[in-house]
Amino acid sequence: MDPKVISGNIVFDNRGSLIFNNNLKFNNIKRFYIVHNYSKNFIRAWHGHLKEEKYIKCLEGTFQVSAVKIDNIKKPKKNNKVYNYFLNESNHDFIHVPKGYANGSMSLENNSKLIIFSTLSLEESIKDDYRFDARYWNPWKIDER
Repeated sequence: MDPKVISGNIVFDNRGSLIFNNNLKFNNIKRFYIVHNYSKNFIRAWHGHLKEEKYIKCLEGTFQVSAVKIDNIKKPKKNNKVYNYFLNESNHDFIHVPKGYANGSMSLENNSKLIIFSTLSLEESIKDDYRFDARYWNPWKIDER
């Protein structure tokens, strides 16, 4: 299974708005946490898990969220496909990062926040945690236009 977008939406009427994601299923969620980056272009990467799955949504600001398959836990290939997604506070999608992937993020605005839902408890996640250098796969360059 590859990472994918789980689409959400927003509707408006004279009372206000309703943000929803009817496609997101929380069957196996055990915890959540919020990541807050104070400054733009701050990178948090790479965190790999063989058992844990994550669901990621932007609460404030804008982020690049990336994921890459871990084909070898000691030395994954550097040319593995990197999946890149861009989320902001007005986008109501979640990114599903399946087990067997490493993920990372870069804030593209100051004071950006992500909420992350996990399928493992903290104790379980710590035993399933594989770290790689932030630039091991390097999708973080900004293309000037």
